[in-house]
Amino acid sequence: MGIGKEILVWIEEVMMRRLLLIPVVFFAVGLFSSALLAADTFELVIPLPLTGKQAKFGEMMKRSFEMAADEINVKGGIKKKKLVLSFEDSGAKPETARAIVEKLIDVKKQPIIVGEYTSACAKAVAAVAEERKTPYLVVASADDNITQQNYQYVFRQNAVNNHYGDGVVSFLKEVVKPKTIAILYESSAFGTSGADAMVKDAEKIGTKVVLKEKYEAGSVDFKPLLTKVRAAQPDVIYMVSYVMDASLLMKQIKELRLDAKLFAGGAAGFAIPEFIDNAKDAAEYVISATLWTPQLKYPGAKEYAERYRKQYGEYPSYHGASAYSALFVVKNALERAKDWKPDKIRDALKMTNMTTAFGPIKFENREGYQNQNFMETLVIQVQKGFETIWPEKDASKKYIFPIPTWRERR
Repeated sequence: MGIGKEILVWIEEVMMRRLLLIPVVFFAVGLFSSALLAADTFELVIPLPLTGKQAKFGEMMKRSFEMAADEINVKGGIKKKKLVLSFEDSGAKPETARAIVEKLIDVKKQPIIVGEYTSACAKAVAAVAEERKTPYLVVASADDNITQQNYQYVFRQNAVNNHYGDGVVSFLKEVVKPKTIAILYESSAFGTSGADAMVKDAEKIGTKVVLKEKYEAGSVDFKPLLTKVRAAQPDVIYMVSYVMDASLLMKQIKELRLDAKLFAGGAAGFAIPEFIDNAKDAAEYVISATLWTPQLKYPGAKEYAERYRKQYGEYPSYHGASAYSALFVVKNALERAKDWKPDKIRDALKMTNMTTAFGPIKFENREGYQNQNFMETLVIQVQKGFETIWPEKDASKKYIFPIPTWRERR
């Protein structure tokens, strides 16, 4: 009986050990599966303004990033790894954008940063990326200063503010031939650098700047400012604004029946569908600088634009096209990089030379900029909807100039 009891005790002990091992085995299997899953994906967290005044831009860019990721994954991903995107909301606040990116680099060990919209946020992100020696691809932020810091890890895909107006300046010189111009701009990094660039450009084409006035973003009454414009009697009124201010400026210009030979915008708020939606008929005949239009003949540009319109009911602006194309630039760099450590990704980005739906992408050091993509800028005009009018080789419709006065409009 004693021996039998000992055998039973031994059997119970063996069974208990096995039962205790089961959770350990499942835990180990879980860890192994997670490791396998991680090995089969490349996770990219993108900071964007998804709430607040710039959320419209952030939303368009988010949609475009997602469209690109879907296409990349359908075609096998990046080196057979699925591209998994997620987004963090900066609210267009530089301190929030900085905190997000510090976490992505320091905690998540993300080897490349992509995104942001406002120049103020991009400048904050660029400083962190350079400090942490992690490559950062700027997608839509235009303040010249971002790529004038001798940063080695910051790359910009979109044009700089100093060149945003190139197409508009060419149109003014060749078609409008204005003697005077008034410049209105919001007191942000983007607004200030855009206004300063137009001052220089106006001087080059012999146009006198009769007024240069800044305003605080989110202003609701531009009439005192527009009274100064009326007194200056400029041939052209040039505005550098985000969308709500752009719309309100034109609505109040119409209310005051303030006439000029031309109303022009420095991209941003003047180049997205919400400008027409908000300003209504006050937007008609306004021209704007832009970096891209759906009518351009870059490979994939028309297809992207049509897919976006079909899915979201309107065409994207250049902000969306740049975001969409940015992921293909990232894919290209990652596939050429020797490994996926930040330094090697930086080296691969430096050698980028490709054409995207947004246009040619090549990062150069020239004109005092580092790792900057240089591109042709265009002009659009509101003719019921946006039409590309300049350069003429890219035009979808003939420009309308002279424009009718407010009294002549129905």
